[in-house]
Amino acid sequence: MTTDRPVALVTGASSGIGKETALALVAAGFHVVGTGRDTSRVTPLEGVTLLDLDVVSDASVTAAVQEVSERFGRIDVLVNNAGVGSMGAAEETSVAQAQAVFDTNVFGVMRMVNEVLPHMRARRGGRIINISSVLGFLPQPYMAAYAASKHAIEGYTESLDHEVRDHGVRALIVEPAYTRTGFEANSAKPEIPLHVYAKQRQTVDRVMAEAVRGGDAPAIVAKAIVAAATAPKPKPRYTAGPLAGRARVLRRLAPAAVFDKQIRKMNRLAG
Repeated sequence: MTTDRPVALVTGASSGIGKETALALVAAGFHVVGTGRDTSRVTPLEGVTLLDLDVVSDASVTAAVQEVSERFGRIDVLVNNAGVGSMGAAEETSVAQAQAVFDTNVFGVMRMVNEVLPHMRARRGGRIINISSVLGFLPQPYMAAYAASKHAIEGYTESLDHEVRDHGVRALIVEPAYTRTGFEANSAKPEIPLHVYAKQRQTVDRVMAEAVRGGDAPAIVAKAIVAAATAPKPKPRYTAGPLAGRARVLRRLAPAAVFDKQIRKMNRLAG
């Protein structure tokens, strides 16, 4: 089967940002394939083809991308949304736990890109949209492994973008701030909790939970993703929502000492 309509492949589409993005891309005129690790447990989404995909498995990624290509004859947009969270002090996070975060958030993105890029290059066009975070350019105490994975995505995507432009493909970044999803509840907890960090970790956990409850709706992030997917001249990065925009300006313009103090104040750290 081939289609004249553009085709979007969205990972992690079973809930939250991924689900809203899949529906928003349908509304924007795309054929959409949304993926999850077990889509038999996902409520069907109108206009979205659901497909099982585990981004930590080379075989699963290869099979899923091949199925989309054979079914539709094209892949115009890849949205790398699948991701996992991690809470806890850096010292409380084992290397194995950090590796698991990177396997999904970073290497999962790389697996998807490496499978999809040949199809985009062959058609001389496409958009790869990687979901980063404001923690891709801000520090976040007690979330070091997660912040490191998003910093990695920023560097990877910007470098990739320069490589693929000559082939008609763009690699773009979308940076949400706090978003009303189950992120903090579903994030991995410290593997080796240490008493010395317990009180401050619990404080930061409460700060994060409050921020998520008062955060942006997933639809706001989906709107930024659709803009990245459809803009005739896309920007290298899109902040999703006003809070993310303010954070980007703060990071760029605030003196280092002021910025450092603000991070500590936000997280209720001493000093």
